[in-house]
Amino acid sequence: MGTLYIVATPIGNLEDITLRALRVLKEADLIAAEDTRHTRKLLSHYGIKTALISYHAHNQKTRGPELIRRLQAGQNLALVCDAGTPGFSDPGTDLVALAWDAGVKVEAVPGPAAGVAALSLSGFQGDVTFVGFLPTREGKRREFLATLANEPRAVIIYESPRRLPATLKEIAAVMGNRQVLVVRELTKKFEESWRGPVQEVAGQLAGRELKGECVLVLSCPAGKVAQEVDLSGYLLQAARESGLQGRQLTDLVAGKLKLPRRQVYQTYLALKAQGHVK
Repeated sequence: MGTLYIVATPIGNLEDITLRALRVLKEADLIAAEDTRHTRKLLSHYGIKTALISYHAHNQKTRGPELIRRLQAGQNLALVCDAGTPGFSDPGTDLVALAWDAGVKVEAVPGPAAGVAALSLSGFQGDVTFVGFLPTREGKRREFLATLANEPRAVIIYESPRRLPATLKEIAAVMGNRQVLVVRELTKKFEESWRGPVQEVAGQLAGRELKGECVLVLSCPAGKVAQEVDLSGYLLQAARESGLQGRQLTDLVAGKLKLPRRQVYQTYLALKAQGHVK
């Protein structure tokens, strides 16, 4: 059998592609692309002449089985989307699932992803959750944001420039005035970014006609990261004062702080891995 390569491509700047991705695109028997016209520009830029075939949301039900047959016949196939990583809020998951079911080898050729790039710009601490594009209808969008109101992690959201002002207002109304990073045209010539409280950023963008896909990164709610740091400090202090360690220390701290034992134990294990406790 052949191999299905999941190849990440630039999200704007054509220099943001790995050497491995270029080699795989050159050596593949076929490239399945979300938009062949768009991908052909990338291939032309690097002098790659591999044959292209379309694979997108509107033809995946019929094209997917055809591509699997080609893979089973021994062809190597590279899957790309218009920009970024296939399957990461882009077409690709259906074909990957078919390949697994058919016993075809699947390999990732990692690279650009707009959400990850925006997160690296944010400077926000803590764990992260990715939600992709929000519902387009106002009521559904507000309902979905309400489910995120108590989300303790940073949140990555994709949004169109047309809906961005309304979305920022809804975030402020539903989730409070959290810190946000908004970046548009990521890695492209006219890249812009804004960072600060949601209401402040919404005011800066009010009345502006924006173009290009936007990425939002919402910070953890105020105090969530600090609470994690305080728990570490409390554990260290309790270990010094009590002389306990392991599960006994965990039970002591969980009882005093009235926190889930699992949460305290995970923090203890992190401190142990860093050599702060025995």
